[in-house]
Order: sequence, then C-alpha cells, then structure tokens
Amino acid sequence: MAKIRNELHFILNGEDVALTDVAPDETLLDFLRLRRSLRGSKEGCAEGDCGACTVLVGKLVGGKLVYEGVNSCIRFLGSLDRTHVVTIEHLKGADGKLHPVQQAMVDFHGSQCGFCTPGIVMSLYALWMENPRPSDQAIEKALQGNLCRCTGYEAIIRAARAVSSYGDTEKDPLAAERQAVGSRLAALADGARVEIGTGERRLVVPADVDDFATVLEAEPKATVVAGSTDVGLWVTKFMRSISPAVFIGGLDELRTISEENGVVTIGAGVTYTEAFAALSGRIPALGALIDRIGGDQVRNMGTIGGNIANGSPIGDTPPPLIALGAMLTLRRGKTRRTIPLEDFFIAYGKQDRQPGEFVEAVRVPLPNKSSYFAIYKVSKRRDEDITSALGAFHLMLAGDGTVAAVRIAYGGMAATPKRAAAVEAALIGRPWNEATVEAALPRYEEDFTPLTDMRATAAYRALAAKNLLRRFLAETSGTSEPIQVSRYEPA
Repeated sequence: MAKIRNELHFILNGEDVALTDVAPDETLLDFLRLRRSLRGSKEGCAEGDCGACTVLVGKLVGGKLVYEGVNSCIRFLGSLDRTHVVTIEHLKGADGKLHPVQQAMVDFHGSQCGFCTPGIVMSLYALWMENPRPSDQAIEKALQGNLCRCTGYEAIIRAARAVSSYGDTEKDPLAAERQAVGSRLAALADGARVEIGTGERRLVVPADVDDFATVLEAEPKATVVAGSTDVGLWVTKFMRSISPAVFIGGLDELRTISEENGVVTIGAGVTYTEAFAALSGRIPALGALIDRIGGDQVRNMGTIGGNIANGSPIGDTPPPLIALGAMLTLRRGKTRRTIPLEDFFIAYGKQDRQPGEFVEAVRVPLPNKSSYFAIYKVSKRRDEDITSALGAFHLMLAGDGTVAAVRIAYGGMAATPKRAAAVEAALIGRPWNEATVEAALPRYEEDFTPLTDMRATAAYRALAAKNLLRRFLAETSGTSEPIQVSRYEPA
C-alpha cells in the first residue's frame, strides 16, 4: 500500500503551496479569487467555453516541464498536486515592465472592456512559448477557446503576430526559471497517495495506477476525475456532489501511447492535445476532428478515456474509434478484460463497466493504406461546439470496385454511439457508386431514431446522416467538385 500524505502540494506562481483543507469540488478559479485574491482570472461561463479564466499549468512530462493553458473555472484544486500554476499576475517582462504579450495587446488595441483580456493574454503566452512566430492559423487555433465580445479578433491577431518583436522567449522569466521550477516539482514527487477530508469533503489522488485500482475497488462509487471537462460542469452547472473524488490526471501510466503491429494503444489519461500530436500524422481525419473539440484549454485537459467512459451519445471520439474497430481494456483491481468498444455502450447512461472497474486503454487498429477513412462533424459553430451529429466511415474496396468491408458509426443519432448495421449490410458486396448508396439510404430508418433537442431536430439529424454518406461517396470517388471550403487551403 502506498504511503499516505494529507496535504496537496503545488507551486502557485513563485510560492510553494501546501493545503490540508481542500474540498473535492473546489475549483482552481475559486481558490485563486477567494483564497488568494488573485482576481485577474475571471469567471465568465463557468463551463470552459469563454476562456476568461485561463491560466497556465506546468507539469513534468518525461522529465521536461511543459506548460498548458487550462480553464481554471472547471479545473479542480485536487488535480494540481505536483504542478506549477501560473496566473496573469505572474507575468512580467525581462526588465520588470509589461510582458511582451501584454505590451503587444496594448499597442495593437487588443482590449476594450478588458474582462476577457487576461485569459487571452495567457492563451497567447502559451502559444508564444511553444511557437514564437506563429502563423495566422496557429493564432486562431490558440484563440478557439477565448471569447471576446467587444474588441473583434483582428486587433488581437495583430498583437499575436507582433509579440516576438517585443522580446525573446529565451529571456522570458518563466523560461529562465524553468530548470529551477522543474527541480522543485521533481522534489514534490514523493510517491505518496494524497487523501484529504472525510464524508462529503473527501478527495484522493492515487500514487500510481495500481494504487488507483486499489482505491476504486474499495470505493466503487467514487467519482473518477481525469480532465474534468465534463465533471466540472456537474459541479458548476448542476451543483452535484462528487465526493469522494479520485483525481487521476497525474497518473503517467495512463498517459502513454504505443504502436505495435499496426495497432495504437492509447492510455485512458491521454489528453486530446497529446493524442493530436501522436496520431494526426497517422490518422489525419482524427487529427482534424480533435482540432474541433473545444479550445486549446479543453483539449489540454480532456482525455480520450474520459470521453469514452462518460458514455455520452454525442462524445466525439467513440464513433471514429468504433469505425476503426477499436478494442477497450477495462481493469478492476489486477484483473483486466478487453471488449469491442462498440459493446461498451449499452443504453443511455449505461455502460458495460462493473463496480470498481475503470477504462485503462483503448487499442485502435490503424486504417490500411488501401482503405478509406473519414470523419464528419456537424455543429452549429465550426470551432468549440458540441456535436449535433457526427459520422465516421471506414471503407475497403475489392479489386472489382465492390464494397469488401465497411464500418459506419454515428454520434448524436441514438442513445449511444452506434453503428449503422443495416446500412452497412446494404452496401457490402455491391459496387461503390451512387446507385448503391442511394439504395442503402432508406435503411437508416432501421438503424436510428434520432431525437429533437436544442442542437438539431430529428428530421435534420436524419437527413444530415444520409448526406454524410453521400459526401463520403463523393470524396472517395475522385470528384473534382470542392467538398469543403477553407480559408487556409485551396478549394
């Protein structure tokens, strides 16, 4: 059994913090504003959409200190053990004056009311440290998770282009102190389990994944918190109790990605950002999808395993993973079992997960070079919006042009992520052409009975699902017509 520590340890700006009084549902934003009077970070939406609360969280990854922007409004304090939290108040230039990002925002009139400005500065700061001379596309991606209602983004983008003319990243104070901060964080890694509080105010940070298995087996009703992009809203919007909460975002064993014999194994704790870096080159369609999940702050926090485990019918990653034939590894104590991912989803809010069992990894076969794979997400906004309907298509053709195999999966069309089995059956063995596809479209009624809600009507979803299959046919048939218009790519 791991030794137990009753304090949460992290660094806040330049200060070592040790807390013994931490509620499982206490957010980082509330701690900053109410307990530390650091009020530069603002609460706008309290759900990770507007970015006004953005701060940086640094952590050691493979011995390297990595900083990422996160939404402090839905980031729980219990997830911060052995991290470095950096707020807008910590920023300064090498000469003690305004930081280059701040000065650029002033000079290019990137702020009006100022409410959102600290969050924007922190997002641009994270971008600047990783990419001192970003393209407009990189700047816009970095700002996906930051809402500004009055300035207009052109002034902000001009400021982002100019930051490096105000200073050098190598002379940035955060860069200068990186080695020292890394050493301080390494010293905090004592291999202990953190346990704080009792009853309705209890949180646990396991020492490692084996310790996590032990904790969850003993307390199967505990709330498992990985990235908190979903659980955070349970607290901020629905006022739900999450005690006892088990925070697993710092378990390195769950954040691994490996490949063997054409199968990629993704640990449940791998974030969208980490998955994009590892998989976008191997599965380009998956990379493009990840780019549309939330903003950078959400992608830095949200995990592949969490997106699967919560069982949402509009989760973005399950349909494409199902279309690729992914297998899911579940663990309880020392016992593991592997099932097809599609079998994990039983009904709305119900998954094939036993008490004390957790998602450990997902194994994803890479698409064959001769196959076709595509993902299409339909949402009201292109960026940082929840899915109305999502279709994933994986097709293999025989030498004579007939459909040898096809897997089609949808989100937003049923109570769970679900395959279009009847449509698949209507396609297999037939020529891959318009006549075959049109003949298969009526079979959608056998597969799906979509609902009407705030995101789309049932009729819209039903039609969109069929049109996505038509689009897939067009894209795989060598059409010369533009399928999608992008400001960054030729039509």
